[in-house]
Amino acid sequence: MIPRLAAAPSPSVRVRAPGKVNLALRVGPVGDDGYHPLATIFQAVSLFEEVTATQVAPGSGISLTVSGPQADSVPTDETNLAWRAAGLLAERTGLAADVRLHITKGVPVAGGMAGGSADAAAALVACDALWEAGMPRPELVEMAAELGADVPFSLLGHTAVGTGRGDLLTPAMTRGEFHWCFATQREGLSTPTVFRRFDELAGPSTPRVAPTDDTELMHALRAGDAVALGKALHNDLEAPALDLRPELAEVMEVASESGALGVIVSGSGPTVAALGRSRQHALALGAAWTAADVVDAVWCAMGPAPGTQIVTSLSR
Repeated sequence: MIPRLAAAPSPSVRVRAPGKVNLALRVGPVGDDGYHPLATIFQAVSLFEEVTATQVAPGSGISLTVSGPQADSVPTDETNLAWRAAGLLAERTGLAADVRLHITKGVPVAGGMAGGSADAAAALVACDALWEAGMPRPELVEMAAELGADVPFSLLGHTAVGTGRGDLLTPAMTRGEFHWCFATQREGLSTPTVFRRFDELAGPSTPRVAPTDDTELMHALRAGDAVALGKALHNDLEAPALDLRPELAEVMEVASESGALGVIVSGSGPTVAALGRSRQHALALGAAWTAADVVDAVWCAMGPAPGTQIVTSLSR
């Protein structure tokens, strides 16, 4: 009897993309286009989303599955940013949108840390490699911006200044490593709701452009000075997030009392980011949050982290 040969595995590409924290986020009033002008400083952190793109039979279309923490909170249809990324790439290249996507979660869901944006960036790179589309990097960045304001930074990673809607990026020089602990909540905060509350709290006297003076913060990054960085953290969306979720103030207080160098609401929240003196101190901040029973989960990470990159590729 001739043994049956095992079927060769389908070609696949696995790609990793980082989550982020906004070291500074300055917001101008909503414009006629419905968007707020932003001036922000992103830092990628070592919490990663992984997207595996696998070849399927022609005509199969796009399918998507998710695993990892909070996977049941992630949509698995065309509303998912990774699904949309695959569809957009197929449209732009004229290729068939046939792929099986699997997301392995490593960034908190609905926590202001751009986990969905990381999925989109990873899906773009994974499908481009799987389909051998050969899209130039500038065109991938352009498509990333169409998918969402944070998606281009997920491609770039490291540390960068973002303007416009946050999608116009300039890399920022940094030295050394910074150690973070993030406190997450089971119940998320709607980004549009936070921006609407920002408009209500700011009133008509808000400057017409987002201020961009974060000189001290940039000096701290270039010097690798965590103490100075902690003092310079800033988020214009912190006040509306705290107004909508007053209990976050206690989360911030626990971290401050535990010696955090700086504490800030991450993006539109409800995640709270605390900067530690070291990896050990970041772990201690997480332990303090857990002991105080003010968080649903804690995540420790280092920044800056690299941008989207291919981890493994099983070719034809």
